[in-house]
Amino acid sequence: MIYVSEGVGREPWVHLFTAQPNELAELRRALRIRLILWGLHDHVDVAQLCVSELVTNVIQHVGEGTPVTLRMALSEPYLRLEVEDPDTRTLPTLLAAGAALESGRGVALVDILSDHRWGVFLQGDSKVVWCELATADVPAAHALSSGSSALRAVAAEEAAIGVMVDVLHWLHAHGYDTDDVLDRAQTHFEAALGEVV
Repeated sequence: MIYVSEGVGREPWVHLFTAQPNELAELRRALRIRLILWGLHDHVDVAQLCVSELVTNVIQHVGEGTPVTLRMALSEPYLRLEVEDPDTRTLPTLLAAGAALESGRGVALVDILSDHRWGVFLQGDSKVVWCELATADVPAAHALSSGSSALRAVAAEEAAIGVMVDVLHWLHAHGYDTDDVLDRAQTHFEAALGEVV
């Protein structure tokens, strides 16, 4: 991975990486560090979720191994996040989110979390998908509390899945059989449920 920045302050930050599922955990960590350095602690979770969704779209619709650029800039009262990839044919579309939809939820989630401040533009031979998060005059919890209960549930589910994926990547990197660990975790979970009932 290559980090390019113009100093530690609040200068725009650029992060170049390859769109791979195992890169998402490192990407979220790098984003968290930068936001904390910028004094935007309250925006970490929402920004991580938006970027994860945008990058996951690249992985699913453009392909693993795609070179991607993340740009982050602070221009009060908004934090702007941009994800650039080299495919101008595949543009994100906002679909009505429903519990049964497996695809299309990512853009709907970004739409809600960014208070409908997102879009896409073509730039030469690439496309840039962007979103903006309010940083002033808006409580940090506003984005997660707005919108339908279905989208709030999707946000919670996506955050939980992200944590589980991070744990699975760690286990895999340390030589564990992730299927075995998942089976054992499922057994413990079911046993705990049985004790509650």
